[in-house]
Amino acid sequence: MEAIVAVFEDWGIGAEGTQPLVVAADRARFKTLTGGGTVIVGRKTLADLPNGKPLKNRRNIVLTHRSAPIDGALVAHSAEEAAALAGDDAFVIGGASVYRALLPYCTRVRVTKIFAPIKSDRFFPNLDADDAWRIEQSGEVLCEDGVRYQFVDYIRAEGK
Repeated sequence: MEAIVAVFEDWGIGAEGTQPLVVAADRARFKTLTGGGTVIVGRKTLADLPNGKPLKNRRNIVLTHRSAPIDGALVAHSAEEAAALAGDDAFVIGGASVYRALLPYCTRVRVTKIFAPIKSDRFFPNLDADDAWRIEQSGEVLCEDGVRYQFVDYIRAEGK
């Protein structure tokens, strides 16, 4: 299982229920990597997706404590259930509590680092400060509409 996330300078991922700054190249990468596969998303993040609906061309698993069915998605009520439904070939796509719950199941995290001082109220764990993770590959720093960003892939360190 993998996670995919865009983070700001402080590893923030959002504010007031949404991603405050979007980089088109990050969205394109997300679409390419997750297209045709399985994604695991929380209910609140699902509400922030286009039209508040599961993503097209993907098998969607929504991790939520609510019992109501969600049209176009499978519902899981625990990280264990979501991981079992997803199998190994899935992407965790947020939000913060879903990332925290499923990060122990992930072997790779694909991060877009957006070098902008955005004030966030939700955060992804700082993988640079966690010896359980190491950088697998790091792309060059790019710029889009004056915003600098970089694609960095992390893998779980051996034995962690």
